Amino acid sequence: MAERTLWATLERVLASGLRCAVCTVVETRGSTPQKAGAAMLVFPDGTQTGTLGGGCVEAEVRRRALAGLAEGVGHASLHTFLLDNDYGWDDGLICGGRMTVLADPVEPTDGDYFRRLREAAESGTGFTEVVALANNSAGELPGSRHLFATDGTLTASRPEPPVNVAALNSALAPAGLTRPQPGVRGGLAVLPDYPRVRLLIVGGGHVGQAVAALATDCDFEVWVLDDRESVVSEERFPKATRRLSGVFGKTLADVVPEITPTTYCLIVTRGHNHDEEALFHLAPTPAAYVGMIGSKRKVRLIYDDLLAKGISEESLARVRAPVGLPIGSRSVPEIAVSILAELIAFRNGATDLISTNTNDSCSISG
Repeated sequence: MAERTLWATLERVLASGLRCAVCTVVETRGSTPQKAGAAMLVFPDGTQTGTLGGGCVEAEVRRRALAGLAEGVGHASLHTFLLDNDYGWDDGLICGGRMTVLADPVEPTDGDYFRRLREAAESGTGFTEVVALANNSAGELPGSRHLFATDGTLTASRPEPPVNVAALNSALAPAGLTRPQPGVRGGLAVLPDYPRVRLLIVGGGHVGQAVAALATDCDFEVWVLDDRESVVSEERFPKATRRLSGVFGKTLADVVPEITPTTYCLIVTRGHNHDEEALFHLAPTPAAYVGMIGSKRKVRLIYDDLLAKGISEESLARVRAPVGLPIGSRSVPEIAVSILAELIAFRNGATDLISTNTNDSCSISG
């Protein structure tokens, strides 16, 4: 979300006839204050928008970006920093890692690439940037950047079209992989921005409301559903894309056809019967994630009932219940944090964090 705002700011700056340097972390190793993909804009007057983590490295990147703008270099440059005593992060706290930053001076006439980047970011459909590093195997100009859609189509390049599209595509999806993985392959930095995840929250009570507020700030597209129209009001869920009200079973049956493999479903209704009804509809769907709040005893009873109603063991086996990382949460805000932490871990592929769930929060969603 931060980068989408950054690209929109950049487009406005260029449309105003101003220059700036786009500074992007393209490679990291070890412990670093920011990971690949982080970006900031540096303006000729020394001000900036965005951050690369602060501290000495950010200050040095800003200094080099300003020098490039002043010299009118006209092309991007790559800078590698070892986070040791010379570039201790945050007043002497040494990360010990390494990071490479692309400093890209941009003129008002160079805006087409970043307009396409902003459009791709705002669409939420996902994209991948490939940045050529020094001595890359594709023979591309170091610092050149190439924008790919999720289907692998090249949509934009800067400063010029690539000489070896096949090599870029190979870096995108090596060994037959269809989902671009971040990293550096053959001197090509791959920076994926995955499709935005839709989060369907069934239950608009206290927990559902708290999760929705956090989730929208963490770049989930939130839908909320409850059988009480007053509960799913715009006032309570101002950032939700859709607010649905109606009898749980019927409303869910209408929504199920819209659930895709990029949908996450969270069940946090005010009662066990509603939870069971929601899980009956959602467990068999192609949703990437289905989670349900409740105690272990409640979950076991609901599973037994659903098995008797014909829901398969395979469908129930993939349900995350009780939902949320085990952080000892008790209050509604703490429970919401534990749930969102699990959703983010799942989205980011951090399956080692959620492989074993010992959370036993009871349903206090209201």
